[in-house]
Amino acid sequence: MPDAPVVVLIGAPGAGKTRMGKRLAKLLDVPFIDTDKTIVAEHGSIPELFATHGEEHFRAIEREHVARALSSGAVVALGGGAVLDPASRAALASHRVVLLTVSSEAVAARISNDRRPLLANGLESWVALAEERRPIYQSLARKSFDTSHRPLDTIAGEIVAWITKDTK
Repeated sequence: MPDAPVVVLIGAPGAGKTRMGKRLAKLLDVPFIDTDKTIVAEHGSIPELFATHGEEHFRAIEREHVARALSSGAVVALGGGAVLDPASRAALASHRVVLLTVSSEAVAARISNDRRPLLANGLESWVALAEERRPIYQSLARKSFDTSHRPLDTIAGEIVAWITKDTK
């Protein structure tokens, strides 16, 4: 049987999934997988994939990368939209999923120079996207942590403590 990820991080773009994932992997001494990074490594930039092939093509590639990552013994950070795919949502049901949230005020600086295709209109796009996805994120998460103002190292410690106590 394949390994299960130690924890899967979900949330809106700019919530800190990659930064938190790296911290958690280091604290837990396990590998870290960022599905956006594995997609870029195999297929090129995400904005180019969107522009050349469209969102549907990108989501199909993303679904494959999510499935691969979920069969690892790593800390996994999913792209913000990975949860839109029904197969990926179903696969997440059996895993320890953490939702990272962030306020629009705090995320504004994080996405100011962003090239993500679904954030073309900046903060306005982010607010609409985060609000639209919020019910999906909340339905999948077993625990939620806000990254708006507290130090990421503090939050990482809290997630590790939760993982240590969590028996699945």
